[in-house]
Amino acid sequence: MTAKIFSSTRVQACKLGGLCALMMGHLCCSPNDPLKPAYPETITLTVKNPAAFARKDAGIVLEIAKLKAQAPSFNDKAFVVLHGAQELASQANDLNGEGSAEQIVCVADFAANESKTLSVRYAQSGERMRKYPKRTQAELSHKIGGRFVNRKYEGGTFQNVRSLRVPSEHTDHSFYIRYEGPGWESDKVGYRFYLDWRNAIDIFGKKTPSMVLQNVGLDGFDSYHEMSDWGMDILKVGDALGLGTLALWYECNAHRIAQPDSVTCAILSNGPVQSQIQTHYFGWKVGTGAYNVVSNLSITAGSRLTKHAVAIDGDPQNLCTGIVKLDSTVMLKSPQANTDWAYLATYGKQSLANDKLGMAVLYRKSDLIEVSEDEHSHVLVLKPEHGQLTYYFLAAWEKEPGGVQTVEEFETYLNQTVAELHAPLVME
Repeated sequence: MTAKIFSSTRVQACKLGGLCALMMGHLCCSPNDPLKPAYPETITLTVKNPAAFARKDAGIVLEIAKLKAQAPSFNDKAFVVLHGAQELASQANDLNGEGSAEQIVCVADFAANESKTLSVRYAQSGERMRKYPKRTQAELSHKIGGRFVNRKYEGGTFQNVRSLRVPSEHTDHSFYIRYEGPGWESDKVGYRFYLDWRNAIDIFGKKTPSMVLQNVGLDGFDSYHEMSDWGMDILKVGDALGLGTLALWYECNAHRIAQPDSVTCAILSNGPVQSQIQTHYFGWKVGTGAYNVVSNLSITAGSRLTKHAVAIDGDPQNLCTGIVKLDSTVMLKSPQANTDWAYLATYGKQSLANDKLGMAVLYRKSDLIEVSEDEHSHVLVLKPEHGQLTYYFLAAWEKEPGGVQTVEEFETYLNQTVAELHAPLVME
């Protein structure tokens, strides 16, 4: 069996095999256990935090095909995840929209060096899904009922959709897609990217842990550039890479995905503990090359991090990402340490509200070709391996609840995040 394990900083694939205590049976419950009649069957597994520090909102992703290999009667429409008597927030992810889930995701806190025995309890038939407080969200909303006139959408009302093939008439400021692209958020921070020729990632600073994106941009483009009760758009992207935007380094410049032949975007999951967005770019042209790209963006409850998993064909020499250059900032780089991961970051009064904002991109050291820059951005030039590349990015705004207030705090947070990436949860 293979499970995917992630802390609040990453998704980590683990081979369970002999490391995992995976057993079939019935949980030993008291007669008064209210869940026993509804979820009588049990799979158990043990997860360990190998690090000498605690983890909050660490998560576990289990592949349902592997669960069913051990327990053919497993039902992804009627399950619950427990640690002892404590119910853990969880969700089932149907990533292809065909009606059957491929993953179970849950979150839990771990003390330093702690092992937890988890029980996935289920009913063999029926549908009994549990509901949990929503701590992540992903959405894509565009207008219906109107029409394009000279590349501007007139009339219509916004409607959330699971997927969209971007119309050829659409461009920046077409008034067609609410806040100009898909958005995703955790209880810490929100993000969006422009689903047009700009294809750059922007930040929504949040002053509340509640989900807010569903109310953003309903009254026009400018509303979220002003401070409100929930927060605001806090980054000036311009012609730069914003934060963590995918690009290709060509002739000493970062080229965003500006000229694809076509684009489709889909919300893969929109759950209480994890949300994901997948975008397909067909025929992205840079120089003499043309590439097809699949971009997967995901965020987890309790985390500022977005994971960006990229697949590309056409064998490019590199991919790049980075951070917009802004005044009144300091650039931070990882200290020399025996870790697999490193970061490039900036910190200072660089938000649109002129308050303190930290931004970082985290990458595998083995993927790095060079750290560079162009006119608009600090740039990480990275090497995809067999057409695959994964990196992370994050924003930490001083006005978020419990926000980072100093550059020293931000560096401490980044170093802790790198340590978590280096020592992922394991099965034992």
